[in-house]
Amino acid sequence: MFCAERWAAGMAEFVVNLIVNFMLGLTFTGIGIYATRRKEPMWFWSGSTVSSHEIKDIPAYNRANGVMWCLYSVLFYLAGLLYFWSPYLGITFVLLAVFPGIPVLIWNFYRTKRKYHR
Repeated sequence: MFCAERWAAGMAEFVVNLIVNFMLGLTFTGIGIYATRRKEPMWFWSGSTVSSHEIKDIPAYNRANGVMWCLYSVLFYLAGLLYFWSPYLGITFVLLAVFPGIPVLIWNFYRTKRKYHR
């Protein structure tokens, strides 16, 4: 009986983690799709804008931003799935997505902005 209760508690923990990570992944995938479909240049920082006069190829610039966000979301999907096999591995992926992942996103955004800058 103890093993069944422990398994049920572990499965409930996995399901909660899976839902949270997939919600995060879907959020970043949604940002990526939104960035790809925008007619105006996509921004990165809240409250800031990128002028269409600054960007020479807006569809390519937005596509690069969209790909960046979609690739970032993959880390959260993987974290949710890997948590099933090892909670430590799942948590490690979340930490890698958040701590080194955000500076890499910032670096990639500015690299993309420089690439498509007039």
